[in-house]
Amino acid sequence: MAAMETAHTQHGNVHVIKSRVDHLWTKIRNVETSPQDFRRYARRLMTVIVEEGLALMQPRSVCVSTPVPECTYNGTEIVDTSSIVAVSIIRAGDALLDVFMDICPDCVAGKILIQRNEETATAQLYYSRLPSLVDKHVVLCDPMLATGGSAIVAIRVLIEKGVQPHQITFLNVVACPEGLANIMEAFPDLTIVTGCVDQGLNSTKYIVPGLGDYGDRFFGTVGV
Repeated sequence: MAAMETAHTQHGNVHVIKSRVDHLWTKIRNVETSPQDFRRYARRLMTVIVEEGLALMQPRSVCVSTPVPECTYNGTEIVDTSSIVAVSIIRAGDALLDVFMDICPDCVAGKILIQRNEETATAQLYYSRLPSLVDKHVVLCDPMLATGGSAIVAIRVLIEKGVQPHQITFLNVVACPEGLANIMEAFPDLTIVTGCVDQGLNSTKYIVPGLGDYGDRFFGTVGV
């Protein structure tokens, strides 16, 4: 809990979901959870994260009439979802992208492939396929935020295509303080929506307690 409070205090643009979904976290963190169950519970959790992210995208107050005569409701509307470009960092990000597009089927999608260079230990861009980003809101999807290296490279690609950092919302499932600090130092106007902030990184740069390799567990390729 201390890590979550620190994230809110130090980085105003970092939003950690507060929904009571610990039963979902328990399932996806459990090493005994099968790939089928991991996908089932992870998709439910990602749905919550996507809805939380959408709720932050330029909300405005509206008053609507209800089916009950002479009754109104004061609520909110968000940005037109057809103005959103959702971009995944392949391949774990594809899981979150699919959930986002289920919720916003009128958005356009893009892909970025970034992999670790084993010789330099840095994130390296291998491929990007993006639609026009002019006058768009961009949602960047990657479930795990560890060091932040891949996300920083991806964000730079988006900025080179004409997007301003304040137009980017980065959605992820699990973050850690090191990754959050690195991204917010580089792009303080970016918005990050995460499911939780874990303790930190171990010696091999895995998030702890974490949940392992998200892509492998989601796509059933653990040990392959």
